[in-house]
Amino acid sequence: MWYNGSMTEKGQERSERVERAIEVATKAHEGQKRKSGEPYIIHPLAVLKIVEDWGMDEDTCVAAVLHDTVEDTELTLEDIRKEFGESVAKLVDGVTKMGKVRKGMKDIDTYLPETKDNFLRLLVATGSDIRVLIIKLADRMHNLRTLSALPPEQQKKIAKESLEVFAPLADRLNMGRLRVEMADVAFSYVEPARYQFLQNLIDERNAQGEKKMKKIQGEVAEALLREKIKFEISGRVKSVYSLHKKLAKYNQNIEEIYDLTAIRIIVSDITDCYLV
Repeated sequence: MWYNGSMTEKGQERSERVERAIEVATKAHEGQKRKSGEPYIIHPLAVLKIVEDWGMDEDTCVAAVLHDTVEDTELTLEDIRKEFGESVAKLVDGVTKMGKVRKGMKDIDTYLPETKDNFLRLLVATGSDIRVLIIKLADRMHNLRTLSALPPEQQKKIAKESLEVFAPLADRLNMGRLRVEMADVAFSYVEPARYQFLQNLIDERNAQGEKKMKKIQGEVAEALLREKIKFEISGRVKSVYSLHKKLAKYNQNIEEIYDLTAIRIIVSDITDCYLV
């Protein structure tokens, strides 16, 4: 099953407009297939789930389902405007224009550093509504997650572009978790051997330090409870791509990397933050 009804991943009921957008997109993309051979509608539905998980508003969710219709089907921007309103039409138009900007650029291997930055600026300028950029990032993230269906040459091209343009775009929007996932998935295709080596290194070091990390977390949690501070505490492991970049600064010497694992403590205000 590629459509699980009217419930979101978090168990919330979808609005009538979002359900209607799913119907329209399903009909518009009917007969189209992804490279994997699956029905194309799987992709817009996946993009919808991503923006729902990010807590985006209804117009963004509707536009996420319809984001490929103007470019890839007979549905027009005017059709979308009539049924779903001006706001949704502008979002879909913005995503469509961003796609055209990207296709109009030459291969990323030929970009100069300043060209890559200009491309990033151009994407930001094209997506004048921040929600356009968010839909585009959700679109790219799902494409990365399903990259294995493409030929190796295309995999590497999309992964490299994601690493050098879209992950920094997520960073500019302060979407740190997205940046980390996007960079790691992309890096695994750009330099698979290096990725696997570093992943093994992280796993090995993490296994060695796991007992120590749990002990420290327990001691810190006890101290915070004594101070009656409300908190969330968790461990975090450095991402593969982040480690790759940091090792380049330290002559590939892993012994110089002191934040391979760390404790993350979240509190409700700045005063508690300083106290922690």
